[in-house]
Amino acid sequence: MYSLELCAGAGGQALGLEEAEFEHEALVEIDSHCCETLRRNRPKWNVIEDDLRLFKDRASAYAGVDLVAGGLPCPPFSVAGKQLGERDERNLFPDALDIIDATRPKAVMIENVRGFLGAVFEDYRLHLRGQLKKLGYEVDWRLLNASDFGVPQLRPRVVIVATKKEYWSSFEWPEVNKVNPATVGEKLFELMAANGWQGARQWRERASDIAPTIVGGSKKHGGPDLGPTRAKKAWASMGVNGMTIAEEAPGPDFVGMPRLTVEMVGLLQGFPEGWQFHGRKTAAYRQVGNAFPPPVAAAVAKQVRKAISVKRVQVAA
Repeated sequence: MYSLELCAGAGGQALGLEEAEFEHEALVEIDSHCCETLRRNRPKWNVIEDDLRLFKDRASAYAGVDLVAGGLPCPPFSVAGKQLGERDERNLFPDALDIIDATRPKAVMIENVRGFLGAVFEDYRLHLRGQLKKLGYEVDWRLLNASDFGVPQLRPRVVIVATKKEYWSSFEWPEVNKVNPATVGEKLFELMAANGWQGARQWRERASDIAPTIVGGSKKHGGPDLGPTRAKKAWASMGVNGMTIAEEAPGPDFVGMPRLTVEMVGLLQGFPEGWQFHGRKTAAYRQVGNAFPPPVAAAVAKQVRKAISVKRVQVAA
């Protein structure tokens, strides 16, 4: 099965779709750093560096693709973005709907922040549902926590799934894992000890919880730190200095609370070890902080694939 991904970012959702055995027809992303990240890690992927508002005029070239997926910009629905919703210039839902109309995939999968479920956006959600129904889709959304799918982070995200009507009865949301994810200390111990830090084992025992939600900021706001004051306090309780991001792991004689590197934050976000984020520290960290954790994307995408496979098997029979 084939997918078209919108606002692909650093590849979090794309990796999940890959695990669910979708092949990427194209990945559309406007940020040059993200595009380079995708190309470096998956040279065979068809990465299109373009504005979604412009790409939609050429989207019909991908008509018949099985799945249209995307992590649409979250600021229109986030508290940090002032929750302007449809009045926010960064709202790309109308453009995504145009692309869905032009391609008519079997299924749609869109990720966004939990603010999308706020009471203030009820009318907008009903509008979105109505527009998708007009195109022949049934739609539902659910708030999923990354920690329920093996990611060592408390990261609630809304996932919107729609399928053509003939597939809808076959779709089920994924079941959560029966075991808790690794702690921050367990997940990061090897990287934290990589430069011979003598306090790494003691730190591992202190960092005995999952991470708070990692945030990456937008181009307008936010730098390479681990979030607002409350998040920094949570990090400090695990022995992590959340004020900035480090260039490398602490050395043998380091004393104090270590900072995380971009690679470490990538692991906490569910990226595979060795995934390279292009750009300087701020640009690289922003890619990680705004990503959709691959394990969550994979869990939902596997259910989507299963649902849209049922009708095909029945017809063949």
